[in-house]
Amino acid sequence: MRTDVPRHARTTRNHRAVRALALSVVGVLTFAGVGLTSATARLQGNIGTGEVTQLLGGDRPEKVADPDDPNAGKDLNILLMGSDSRGDGEVVDDGTPGMRSDTTIVLHLAADRSRAELVSIPRDSFVQIPSCTGTGGATSAATAGRFNAAFSLGWSVGGDVASAAACTIKTVESLTGVYIDHYAVVDFAGFENMVEALGGVPICVPNDIDAPKADLKLTAGYQRLNGKDALGFARARTGIGVGDGSDTNRIGRQQQLMSAMVNEALSQSIVTDLPKLYSFLDAGTSSLTTNPELASVPNLAGLAYSLRGLRANDITFMTIPWIPNPADTNEVVWTDEATTVWQNIASDDPIVEPSGTDQDAADESGTAGEPARGDGAEGADEGGSADESSPAGDADAAAGTSKPATDAGSEPEPSETKSAGREAFTGADVTAECG
Repeated sequence: MRTDVPRHARTTRNHRAVRALALSVVGVLTFAGVGLTSATARLQGNIGTGEVTQLLGGDRPEKVADPDDPNAGKDLNILLMGSDSRGDGEVVDDGTPGMRSDTTIVLHLAADRSRAELVSIPRDSFVQIPSCTGTGGATSAATAGRFNAAFSLGWSVGGDVASAAACTIKTVESLTGVYIDHYAVVDFAGFENMVEALGGVPICVPNDIDAPKADLKLTAGYQRLNGKDALGFARARTGIGVGDGSDTNRIGRQQQLMSAMVNEALSQSIVTDLPKLYSFLDAGTSSLTTNPELASVPNLAGLAYSLRGLRANDITFMTIPWIPNPADTNEVVWTDEATTVWQNIASDDPIVEPSGTDQDAADESGTAGEPARGDGAEGADEGGSADESSPAGDADAAAGTSKPATDAGSEPEPSETKSAGREAFTGADVTAECG
């Protein structure tokens, strides 16, 4: 592990930031312009596919779009899931049987490609899970439980990632009214490989961390994390310096890590460095399972190219607003403000006001930027508890992303520090201070 000392935890990015974002989230969305036929064939062969449309049935939300918009119906919602598999079929044992999804994010791309919004769903959300059908025709009964049980239930009735993804998609759609166009599942081994392909990820660690269960030990300051440590940083829930042990607490670190990967990919000019690009894509696609439409490398390239006009402050991270579950403080329930967020996504309206105005943080709930009012709604971010009692998470454990200044001779203006995981932030915001 190497130590880098960038001048700021976050700097302003140029219009190419979204390409790097796509790399870090999906691992394959920046293949535009690469005319390597053999490389394309290999990358195409890396991606596993699983058709889920037939498993979702006919009772799905309608796709909402402005009929006057020439790009009506072209906005995209991609469900991103991180599975707890090592990539060889081995599931990481944390005491819960079955295949599980450790991370779930709804990625919304605006129809005019002016915004990218990533909304994290806490795995410990108490929700209603509908009946799900596996690829072999077996079904599960509708039930109530923690959100990440949907992935496990789908796996149990189908025995494959497509069934697990389908059950998660069906659950998300039934809870949110948001139509999911595509999905992508990335396993642990693939995530580590993507970080290694970048040569590690620089990130701000504001306090010492010692998390034995995640095999992670870090000292405070700017650190360059290798694949193993980056995975531990994203997964750690217990130990010293990782907060209250809740899933909602570590969501902030996961969001910061994604931003750090964005920054690193951008700083290396991966899009124009073909050997680095191929190495990263080879790592990313070998860990990826998607629906057939998203699995097409040319399609991914075209999608990445359509996002070329985005700026850093057009990319928003947030967690769906929640409060502790009154019936079980190890779980969370979504607030009424969550409905506003989902309505805005379904109607392709911004999930937060462009001004980035923030609400004051509540003692026992997470917050975000003031939601945009597409249909007169309100919104917030998140907060909350899972395995332990502190619902808001340990603010001292939040770690920000980092990136050296893009231009050696210029120094961007500092901005107010945002609390990743507890309030919405954009790629242009600072999320931690490391001295």
